[in-house]
Amino acid sequence: MAVPGALPVLNEKVVEYAVKAGLATNCTISRDSKNDRKNYFYPDLPKSYQISQFDKPLCEHGYVEIEVDGKKKKIGLTRIHIEEDAGKLNHDEYGRGSLVDLNRAGVPLIEIVSEPDMRSTEEADKYLRKIKSILEYIEVSDCKMLEGSLRADVNVSVRKKEQKEYGTRTEMKNMNSFKSISRAIGYEIERQIEVVENGGKVEQETLRWDEVSGKTFSMRDKEDAQDYRYFPEPDLVAIRLSEEYIENIRNNLPELPETRKERYLKEYKLTEKEAKTITASKYLSDFFEEAIEICHNPKAVSNWLLSDVARIMNEMELEPDEIPFEAKDLAELVELIEKGTISSKIAKDVLEKLFENPEKPSKIIKDNGWVQISDEGAIKEVVQKIISENPKSVEDFRNGKDRALGFLVGQAMKETKGKANPQMLNTMFKDLMR
Repeated sequence: MAVPGALPVLNEKVVEYAVKAGLATNCTISRDSKNDRKNYFYPDLPKSYQISQFDKPLCEHGYVEIEVDGKKKKIGLTRIHIEEDAGKLNHDEYGRGSLVDLNRAGVPLIEIVSEPDMRSTEEADKYLRKIKSILEYIEVSDCKMLEGSLRADVNVSVRKKEQKEYGTRTEMKNMNSFKSISRAIGYEIERQIEVVENGGKVEQETLRWDEVSGKTFSMRDKEDAQDYRYFPEPDLVAIRLSEEYIENIRNNLPELPETRKERYLKEYKLTEKEAKTITASKYLSDFFEEAIEICHNPKAVSNWLLSDVARIMNEMELEPDEIPFEAKDLAELVELIEKGTISSKIAKDVLEKLFENPEKPSKIIKDNGWVQISDEGAIKEVVQKIISENPKSVEDFRNGKDRALGFLVGQAMKETKGKANPQMLNTMFKDLMR
C-alpha cells in the first residue's frame, strides 16, 4: 500500500502453491527464479509499481487437456508466476467517480498465463473450468469467483481464416463469473469482426465488461511489456528451490480430477459421463464420496446428484459448494428409498424441502406424513377401487398392453398422494387382474 518505511517480505506459502499448481498442470519448475518490479501508474496501485515476475517465473511450458465435441485438445500454459495483488476500483454507475478499496493490496497471488490456443467461447469456458477444478483439487484456492479468489483477465483477438499472424488483442480484466466471461468473449468477437469488416482497426486497449448492457467499454490503452520498464525487485532476494523441495511437493500432491475419474469408472462402475460430471467439481466429488461412505450405493447417489439435485441447483443458480444440506442427508434419503419407507416420488418432494430448509430427511417425512404405505390391506383397497373405476385399462392389460399397467399404477399413486409402495402396487394389480 506504499506505507512509508514498509518493505515487502516473500510469502513462503505462495511459492509452494505456485509450484503445486505448476506440477498439476505439467509445467517445468524453475530452480532459480526472481521477483521484478512492474512499473505503471493507476489509482489502485499507490506505490506505482507492482511486485511480479518477468523473465524468470516459477513455472513454465505447461498444459491442460480439455474435451470439445468428443475430441481432446491441449491448451498450453505459458507460465505460472507469483505477484502481489493491487487494490480494487469500484466505479460509480453514473460516472461521477471511482472509489479505491485497498484491502487486498499487497496480498500474494499466483497468475496462470495461457497460450493463445483457444478458438471459441466454448473452448475458453472449458479451459477455465478445468483450471478451476485442478486448483480446487490441489487445495491452492477455493475458487469462489464471486468472492474474488479466482479471477480471469480475458484477451480476445480475431483474424481472417487465411491470416497467419494474430490480430490486435483487447483485454477485459478481473472477470469473476463463467457466465460473464462467455458473454463478454462472444460480444467482443462480434464487435472486433464488425470493426475489421468495416475497414476499421482494432485498438489494443483494456476494456470494461458491463453486465447490464452486455457490452464492453474502453478504460485505457493496453500497455506492452516494454512499457512496464521491468527491473529486478531490489528489496527481495532471488528464489532458489532445491530438488528435495520440489519432489516433496510432487509426492504430496492430492488426487487430481482425471485420476479420480478413472477410479470412479473402475471402482464404482459409473459411466464416463457420470464420472466426468461428478469429478469436474471437487466439492461435488467430495459430497458424492461422503454420501456413498454411508449408504454404499454409488449408482443411486450418482443418479440423484446428476438428475434432481443438478436440476434444482440449476434452477436456483447454485454452485456445488452452495448445496445447503449435507452429504449424509442425501445418503439417508437413498437408504429410506431402499428400505421402502418412502417412494422415489416422495423422495423428490423431500429433496425440494432439503433445498428450502435443510433438516434430517426422516424428520421432513414425519412432519409431512409422507411415510410410504406398505400395508397389504390398505394397498389392496386402493387397487380394487382403481380397477373398478378403469375397466377399459383392465381390459387392455388382459389383452397384452403393458402400458395399461403403468397407467393404473399411476392412478393408484395419485390416489395415495405418492405414498403407496410402487412394487406392491405392481404385484397387487397383476394378481387381481389375472
